[in-house]
Amino acid sequence: MGARHVDRARRLLDETLAGAAEDDLVRAARAIVDELGSPARLLPLVTELAEGADDPSGCALLSYRHVLGFDKLLLIDGTPRHMLRAHVWHPGAGAREDIHNHRSPLASHVVRGALGMETYETVRDGGEGLEAARYRESLVGEGDDWLLEPAGRARLRLTQSARYTAGSGYALHSLALHRAWCASPGPAVTLFLETGAGRRRHTDVFTELDAAETTDATDESEASGASGASARAMAKKPLDVRDYLAELENLAGLIG
Repeated sequence: MGARHVDRARRLLDETLAGAAEDDLVRAARAIVDELGSPARLLPLVTELAEGADDPSGCALLSYRHVLGFDKLLLIDGTPRHMLRAHVWHPGAGAREDIHNHRSPLASHVVRGALGMETYETVRDGGEGLEAARYRESLVGEGDDWLLEPAGRARLRLTQSARYTAGSGYALHSLALHRAWCASPGPAVTLFLETGAGRRRHTDVFTELDAAETTDATDESEASGASGASARAMAKKPLDVRDYLAELENLAGLIG
């Protein structure tokens, strides 16, 4: 089966991201998702993949419902250099991510709907901000399951709040702290590119503490130096090939 649109996308990724430093990667990744995220480029690419082009079995194994609240569909696997995915975000109060960073630079382009996003920075003790439990997230096991290990507490200051609509997007360095959510009445679709340069072995995840939790965490941390939480392992549940191809068909409908 021909894969003309997949091959074009692979060439663009390989040629544009080769050997770039992180600052250059951020700019290059943003340009790529803006180009490939246009309906004229993305719809035929997704349609071709939904028909079984490229490596559906391999991509299905790396496609799943993310612990942070959205569906991840791998479109092009260029590991260790890059991974191009479609993210499908669902509306609802429980669909907001935890605050986190990434293993490498990234870019996201909104294809449909709207995405809300906040960025944060850590502040020193005594500063004003959001009280949060901090976790060190790594990948373990054959299925690269998530392991969240307590790493104390942190205080975070909101630095930006934005709403991205179809046709807009953003790019971030790997250490940038942020969280996103569906900000439209119906599903939102984003084209997401994570590069592989300087890939870190872990990320940082922050969960908000309410007043009671903050008191408990303070008491616990005085005794133990940690937030009082325990390590959590979360298994990934990859799609099978049939479900993966069906999700791509649904994605094509959302894009078209």
